[in-house]
Amino acid sequence: MDEEYDVIVLGTGLKECILSGLLSVDGLKVLHMDRNDYYGGESTSLNLIQLWKKFRGSDKPPAHLGSSRDYNVDMIPKFIMANGALVRVLIHTDVTKYLYFKAVDGSFVYNKGKVHKVPATDMEALKSPLMGIFEKRRARKFFIYVQDYKEDDPRTHEGMDLTRVTTRELIAKYGLDDNTVDFIGHALALHRDDRYLNEPALDTVKRMKLYAESLARFQGGSPYIYPLYGLGELPQAFARLSAVYGGTYMLNKPECKVEFDEEGKVCGVTSEGETAKCKKVVCDPSYLPNKARKVGKVARAICIMSHPIPNTNDSHSVQVILPQKQLGRRSDMYLFCCSYSHNVAPKGKFIAFVSTEAETDQPEIELKPGLDLLGPVDEIFYDVYDRYEPVNEPSLDNCFISTSYDATTHFESTVIDVIHMYSMITGKVLDLNVDLSAASAAEE
Repeated sequence: MDEEYDVIVLGTGLKECILSGLLSVDGLKVLHMDRNDYYGGESTSLNLIQLWKKFRGSDKPPAHLGSSRDYNVDMIPKFIMANGALVRVLIHTDVTKYLYFKAVDGSFVYNKGKVHKVPATDMEALKSPLMGIFEKRRARKFFIYVQDYKEDDPRTHEGMDLTRVTTRELIAKYGLDDNTVDFIGHALALHRDDRYLNEPALDTVKRMKLYAESLARFQGGSPYIYPLYGLGELPQAFARLSAVYGGTYMLNKPECKVEFDEEGKVCGVTSEGETAKCKKVVCDPSYLPNKARKVGKVARAICIMSHPIPNTNDSHSVQVILPQKQLGRRSDMYLFCCSYSHNVAPKGKFIAFVSTEAETDQPEIELKPGLDLLGPVDEIFYDVYDRYEPVNEPSLDNCFISTSYDATTHFESTVIDVIHMYSMITGKVLDLNVDLSAASAAEE
């Protein structure tokens, strides 16, 4: 281990693995270590016995739930936008050859106590029970504007500069009511709160376009895809990729103490009495707790069920977003459901997650609006975890720390953090202009 590396990555969480892969592909010499004896860190995937150990303190799950190894329960489940940045990163690193994806059946939104399919195009807007007849026409006009909008073609802008016009102003022009704005902002553009309304509209329009383009890609019921056997496959795929490029992975390395020189710059990492030298360290907040601060916490419930979520057209994999305003909350709530169709549970079993940014210390009560939508559950586990973000100045100490995973059930915010960190580490912009069809063969 007494070698010198360009970068040492600590923790094999999703963000760290993606970065390790990107840096390896760039030709940097990378050492990747984890204190655990398994991949994934916070974002690991558990079988039934591991799930029982973690939440019930026993290793004897009830027999009626089926074989333990048929379960791959992701601790941070997130669907992947078919044309989103993560797919581009996966193609850029060619890690897609180790993964098989499958489309996700449904994308729904909670509105006035009911679950509705998210309308993503002008034609779907006309059919959606979310809106009355006059509102449908207004929404259709807005959808057509978004579909036709091209950033580099002023003729499609209708005289508006979307880098200046706020989302609120753009929506006012089309006369859409608050109800419509709610599902557009939260279920299509995937904003996590309502701050976007006072920000330039370009970001929201781009997010809506990404959703519609992703939806069109697989002709399925949602814009999302998910790996067979769950996200636990991702860190392992990146570990393989790293090895191809000469990177080194070491699991089960206790302590992993980051060493600093007299100027406060990182100079290596020590584990079991050996020090590997390096110029930079990339890690999750748990490896450098004194350089991170707590910024919130996520409350979630993990459920095992024997049926799909009601009112989702029997979707075997589905996301339901509950916008904050519908619940009288400050942040959205998310439902994630996956099943044997993605090989994450035995036949006939479904895994559902309800998650949100915690606003109280009572997850059972706080998550009730989401849990009420699930119908009967066989087993339920509650969990609350703290969210941290870095407070260090990477230009001074060469430590690049990821932000903890948020409550969202899709990858968009996670991959933004990765791309931002990549630019800070390398000083260059990640080129994500890739041939998106490179990831489609495996997804059928």
